[in-house]
Amino acid sequence: MFTGTNAYLFLVVFLGVAVIFPLIPIGLARLWAWTFSPPKPGFEKQATYECGLAAPEENWRPLRPGYYRYALLFLVFDVEVLFLLPAAAAVGQLPVGAWVALLGFLALLAEGLAWAWGKRILTWK
Repeated sequence: MFTGTNAYLFLVVFLGVAVIFPLIPIGLARLWAWTFSPPKPGFEKQATYECGLAAPEENWRPLRPGYYRYALLFLVFDVEVLFLLPAAAAVGQLPVGAWVALLGFLALLAEGLAWAWGKRILTWK
């Protein structure tokens, strides 16, 4: 389709579009902010807006550590289970070495689950 100098012309045009395409919305946003925002921050600009009501004095509450533990466990096990998909797709054609590696990987997953269970990370308090 593209041969010789046409291929390089296509790449140059493609690179130009790839650079300019994201710069246009950024430039428009900067122009909008420069045109319509006040030049200096005032009381109204720094005030917290929440449904038209004044914000309470202390509205920051830290999350409980249990949320973070669940999130980390979900990410670890979710990403690790994704590594099993290629093996599941080719389960009939796997050689013996791949089966050994797969079983070792599953043993590590089971060990991680047993560790989390033993540390009582999975119990919600």
